[in-house]
Amino acid sequence: MAYSTKRRFMAGAVCPRCSTMDSIVVFNLDGKDFRECVNCDFKEEMRLNIATGELQTRVNHHEEESQAVQVINIIPDKSN
Repeated sequence: MAYSTKRRFMAGAVCPRCSTMDSIVVFNLDGKDFRECVNCDFKEEMRLNIATGELQTRVNHHEEESQAVQVINIIPDKSN
């Protein structure tokens, strides 16, 4: 449950049906979150997908884990 039972406007939200800005209210009804347009008959249950873990990014990615160790043998030149 992310929202309260009291209807609250979402600032800057645009209705997907009538494209009116600042007309979407969000609220909770019987443990489910909904969004609704006050200008048209649009109403939708919101299902939030919560990430199970941290996404890999360049900031939290460790190069030591992803790169395998390569051994390089340097052979001296015997022609001199």
